[in-house]
Amino acid sequence: MKLTIDQDSRQLVIEQQGEVRAFDLYSPQAFEHLSREWLRVGWALRYYHNFSWLGRPVLQLPEDLLRLQEVIFTLRPDVIIETGVFAGGSLVFSASICELLGQGRVIGVDFALQPGAHAALTSHPLAHRIELLEGDSTSPQVVRQVKSLIRPGESVLVLLDSDHSRRHVLAELEAYAPVVTPGSYMIVADGIMQDLTDVPGGDPRWIDDNPGAAARHFLASHPEFESVQPPWLFHDGPLTTNITYWPGGWLRRRS
Repeated sequence: MKLTIDQDSRQLVIEQQGEVRAFDLYSPQAFEHLSREWLRVGWALRYYHNFSWLGRPVLQLPEDLLRLQEVIFTLRPDVIIETGVFAGGSLVFSASICELLGQGRVIGVDFALQPGAHAALTSHPLAHRIELLEGDSTSPQVVRQVKSLIRPGESVLVLLDSDHSRRHVLAELEAYAPVVTPGSYMIVADGIMQDLTDVPGGDPRWIDDNPGAAARHFLASHPEFESVQPPWLFHDGPLTTNITYWPGGWLRRRS
């Protein structure tokens, strides 16, 4: 595919497989095409490795964090389960929103925490809103531990961001779907992998082996969930689509 930005004619021209399409450079369609390539280039350059939240590295696209904040603010879950901790910045992010709301706590699950992460998180000012579990997020023992930390009647939101293979994500979806509160979400991170097969650091196998493929497979047999982008709380303009590493990743449990 070839993209040409023509500022003189104010057009974005896309040439692909013998087809030529032109869009107004300042249209939503042009913005979405350019954003897709920006995401791909940024991922290859590890753009998302340049942020932290309250002292901990957070490996997420900033817009994804802002959308997550909007959902936490709207739903005010009692429990946020996150698989995949790494350095803990995402846990601290969610915990900080819970702290501002005066409600909620975060359960982080990781097979092996990054060196120093456990000490940093357990001594963090928001440690009282964070619980850590080490182990395979899909193992029956760990799933039982997580469920044991959820009190009767508590509302639950889930973010899956650990091993990104289709097999593992699908196993996580099956394991944690029962605890998601009706009206809440199970978020599948990094479905963007399916668009990164040809960038530096990508892998051709990701075309089928990615979190998005697991989400689609799960939805086909779980009608109680639907793939739906959460509504934006503030919307002034013609754009309608998130710029995200989590395409198709918001799985809402039907009320």
